[in-house]
Amino acid sequence: MNFLTIGHRGVMGVEPENTLRSFVAAQQAGLDLIELDLHLSKDGALVVMHDAEVDRTTDGTGPIGEKTLAELRALDAGRGERVPVFEEVLDAVRTPLQAEIKDVAAARALAEVMCRRDLASRVEVSSFHDEAIAEIARLVPGARTALIASRYGTDVVERAMEAGASALCLNIRRLTLEVVEHARAAELRIIGWVVNSQDELRLVRALQLDGATTDYPDIKRTGRFTA
Repeated sequence: MNFLTIGHRGVMGVEPENTLRSFVAAQQAGLDLIELDLHLSKDGALVVMHDAEVDRTTDGTGPIGEKTLAELRALDAGRGERVPVFEEVLDAVRTPLQAEIKDVAAARALAEVMCRRDLASRVEVSSFHDEAIAEIARLVPGARTALIASRYGTDVVERAMEAGASALCLNIRRLTLEVVEHARAAELRIIGWVVNSQDELRLVRALQLDGATTDYPDIKRTGRFTA
């Protein structure tokens, strides 16, 4: 089995999260996939940031949705980095991407880019929101999608199937063998998050997950051992 190592917001443990600097570092570290987060600006730009507000990761304040792209560009996102738009990331790295969307509006904006640039094979789309996943599946033929869950039971498998997802991205702190077996019976891939220690890596390997999302590139070097 090919165990995937996924860079969380790039390599957010060592570089400013969701910046081009972080994504390039993730690619240089040889991570198999790079995870990022998408929001819409006030003027409809697909910007890369995790939170709905800019306060935590920039020197600004306020909601992303109340700022234009030009206003977002004026902010420092860490070490002089600027808030990138999605297409800049596509051009900056070759590594496949996992793009997390927060709502249906972002799903529609992402679907437009994916169709225009033929990204169905390069970009997997993930979300906590079933309706956003279903919208991507409807708008982008052949799109690969993943349902994210933090607090969940075995019912997360049925949710993923109803939304048309082919994978689950699950909080490892709540992961059980019962959930894994239920997902396997439904032929769903399973990614565990966030895996930052050897003990956490041993857990996801023991459960025979398909991959791990990590803040640190070192996991790539140690992730090949068998538990």
